[in-house]
Amino acid sequence: MSDFQYDLIVIGGGPGGYVAAIRAAQLGGKVALVEKDKLGGTCLNRGCIPTKALLASVKVLAQTREAAEFGVLVDEVVYDFAKIMARKNEIVENLVGGIGQLCQSYGVEVIKGAGSFTDQNTISVKNGEVVSEITASNIIIATGSEPANIPVFGIDGQRVITSNEALNLESVPESILIVGGGVIGCEFACILNELGCQVTIVEMMPQIIPTEDIQIARRLATIMKKSGVVIHTKTRIEQIDKQSGGIKATLDNGKEIEAEMSLISIGRSLNTKGLVLENAGVRLSQRGAIEIDERCRTNVKHVFAIGDVTAKIMLAHLASAQGLVAAENALGHVVEIDYEVVPSCIFTHPEIASVGLTAAKAKEKGLEVKEGTFNFRGLGKAVTMGETEGMVRLTCDAESDVVLGGQIIGPHATDLIGEIALAIRHRLTAKDIAGTIHAHPTLPEAVMEAAEDVHGLSIHLAKKRKR
Repeated sequence: MSDFQYDLIVIGGGPGGYVAAIRAAQLGGKVALVEKDKLGGTCLNRGCIPTKALLASVKVLAQTREAAEFGVLVDEVVYDFAKIMARKNEIVENLVGGIGQLCQSYGVEVIKGAGSFTDQNTISVKNGEVVSEITASNIIIATGSEPANIPVFGIDGQRVITSNEALNLESVPESILIVGGGVIGCEFACILNELGCQVTIVEMMPQIIPTEDIQIARRLATIMKKSGVVIHTKTRIEQIDKQSGGIKATLDNGKEIEAEMSLISIGRSLNTKGLVLENAGVRLSQRGAIEIDERCRTNVKHVFAIGDVTAKIMLAHLASAQGLVAAENALGHVVEIDYEVVPSCIFTHPEIASVGLTAAKAKEKGLEVKEGTFNFRGLGKAVTMGETEGMVRLTCDAESDVVLGGQIIGPHATDLIGEIALAIRHRLTAKDIAGTIHAHPTLPEAVMEAAEDVHGLSIHLAKKRKR
């Protein structure tokens, strides 16, 4: 019989931690889940879910404003911001409760408090003034990340805010300066712009959403500018000064921008502070991330780490995937994680999603490629929806026809990317996708048409002229 209280302790109840805890319990382990705040972590409480709830509300608002185009007449379109926020809060609360019920159903013991290492097998849990110790034969670190507090911007949570405060605004500001045109910045830009706020984005890179393909990024920038968002790229903020009624930002080109508020959406800090990792001998990389192998194991064989603290790819679904792998290995199985097929989703309007290699990245690896593209304006379902902006693009190996990557900008891009991810994961070809009958009229037909276009056979694209 083991001398330890648990087979596994998981520190952090976010999308990686609670998934790991449940999987370990499914495999027969006695599991404790230590969480200092609410179950669901950043994703559920301060990230993915609340922002998508807000985006759902503003999408309904946008559709209502366009109702006349569908023959539906609405006298006056107004919104109630308090109700929008209340709906968001209710959704979060229900989902947090649901995770608690799941943990309970599998016998996972949820322990409230902040966890830290006493030694390699002992975790000290502090809840207020109460400190207790628990032990386990295996431990998973899943403490995530939080918005970086960059001193030069003077974040005060009122006029200069992070995404945490943005999710709890009591009213819509008349104007806002968003510092950082990445995923978070662009999603909040779409939310606030639709609610009538004058939005300005300042991004130091040559394009917004720098992690995405340049053509996709340019297309999104064009659409956002048409909707009234002001975008400055290749521009830095020198300083932000608070003044009566708002803020004034000085740019590196000497220009100044005034706004009621500023949202800082650049960088995240890894939550390793307070874990006292030295007591367990867990090693950090130079950038402060916890180093792990393909089994999510740290340099200490029975201590694992998953999610943002590993600084692999900061996405909730990767944290969940790592959680499954870590739990399996902690319970005696041998499983490795594959980072080659991790979809990226951006919930702007229109949505953006990508997976695998772009043509440029494939060529950098010395691969010869073929591409296929299909625009949503040629798709019957998109036309009926009134959402024809965007396209699907596939990149395939020129010799084998195997799908290497795909990018989508357009309606339900974040749902459609799953088909391409599955194709890459199982080394399917463009002909495999094209040869699969897709229901009509549906949006996935755009993926099929792009696959057909890899070989110049898309039915709903005009014949290309020979050069």
